[in-house]
Amino acid sequence: QVQLVESGGGLAQAGGSLRVSCAASTRTFTVYAMGWFRQAPGKDREFVAGISASGGAIRYADSVKGRFAISRDNAKNTVSLQMNSLKPEDTAVYYCAAGYFRDYSNFATGRSDYNYWGQGTQVTVSS
Repeated sequence: QVQLVESGGGLAQAGGSLRVSCAASTRTFTVYAMGWFRQAPGKDREFVAGISASGGAIRYADSVKGRFAISRDNAKNTVSLQMNSLKPEDTAVYYCAAGYFRDYSNFATGRSDYNYWGQGTQVTVSS
């Protein structure tokens, strides 16, 4: 079992920055790819960013590419998402997720590929 707890988020103005972090309670953090997903009201949960277990592969949704940066600290069992140049359309609940993929240097971006989820943290961007 992996328990994930998000922190950070909050309210920002358009053009501003926020950082969300996720702490994982597991002794095997290094075997999991980590992802950030978000869900806006009335919309499906969507992939935002992900990082492989090895840390060597990173992917972003086109909508956040160049603005968001994902990172992981295997020594602290944490994964973070730095969000810059925020837009009102970034407003959503952000979820941290962990998934096991046999190839530690790769990962998938579908919701069903991730086994463990955090409770979510609200990010609100005002115009």
